[in-house]
Amino acid sequence: MILSPLVGLQYQLSGDTILIMLLALLIGTPVLSQLGAIGAALTLGLRGGGMLLSLLLLPLYVPVLIFGAGAINASAASMGSSQPFLLLIAAFLILALAFTPLAIAAALRISTE
Repeated sequence: MILSPLVGLQYQLSGDTILIMLLALLIGTPVLSQLGAIGAALTLGLRGGGMLLSLLLLPLYVPVLIFGAGAINASAASMGSSQPFLLLIAAFLILALAFTPLAIAAALRISTE
């Protein structure tokens, strides 16, 4: 996240677009981390869990990445507001913060049995 403004400047993005990119990264990164924690808890103690982990988590990562890219694209192309995309990512963050501890606890309970 710290280097993303430099990458935005390298690709000649406007200041508003760089700000939207930082905001999307700030909201989306915890969502992806929470999903990764759920996947790690699910594959705990499995051999070859890395491949299973990627198969489990890839469909969950895609919507967050699509809405983040959509927010940046809407800002860069001046197609209108990128607010709906950011609000959807924020909704994912709220859901992840609310349900991740429950999912991790259930996955760890299952793996210890």
